[in-house]
Amino acid sequence: MDRLFNWIFKLNTTNQNNTDTDLARSVKRITGLTPKNIKLYWLSTQHRSIAQRNDHGVKESNERLEYLGDAVLGAVVAEYLFKKFPLKDEGFLTDIRSRIVNRDALNQAARKIGVSDIAEFHTHKKNRLTYKSIYGDALEALIGAVYLDKGYRRCRSFILYKLIIPHFDLEEIIKNNPNYKSKIIEWAHQENKEIEFRITEIKGRANHKEFTADLLLDNEIVAKGNGFSKKKAEQDAAQKSCDLLEI
Repeated sequence: MDRLFNWIFKLNTTNQNNTDTDLARSVKRITGLTPKNIKLYWLSTQHRSIAQRNDHGVKESNERLEYLGDAVLGAVVAEYLFKKFPLKDEGFLTDIRSRIVNRDALNQAARKIGVSDIAEFHTHKKNRLTYKSIYGDALEALIGAVYLDKGYRRCRSFILYKLIIPHFDLEEIIKNNPNYKSKIIEWAHQENKEIEFRITEIKGRANHKEFTADLLLDNEIVAKGNGFSKKKAEQDAAQKSCDLLEI
């Protein structure tokens, strides 16, 4: 019996070591850094749909690391834009930063650098909207893990030289304005039309709500949008309206 137990223990340990080694290789390929605390990076890959309770009864997912990574990413991008555009005002800097760190842009960047290869989630529990946010969330969680494991300076280098500079074309971002809400509001004013955004439905739990927004022109519904925040739902409705009206 002891021999069987030792064999099973050794097998599980070997499998875990192999998994850690594979993850460490992936993290180094993505970030250019060798992990010290592999548990942090493992946690950054764990979507809430597969979260397991730890010894304290708390489900371990990447949401806390995502929160931290979001803050670090925002700070690094803000500093980068501040130095790159010394003559631009706060409104310009804020707008460009929001275009870089928005969910769609982060999802695309996460796929490009390979975060989609290490993100883990329960495929049967995802829906059309949550699937779109998984990789961007995992990227922010990875940034949080790098920050805790390597400190701000190395995390900043990873963000700038592995993520922002290679994969974000600032000239293209500045030229193309994806703020469909601002675009259709401006168009409505030019056309002397009354425009209104109205939240018509809220589904889901307290920390995972999905919103539906209607866009109305002269009290007539033009399009409906969905998103995990009121702002996202309104942007979705605005984009659909711009497409329909060929704005």
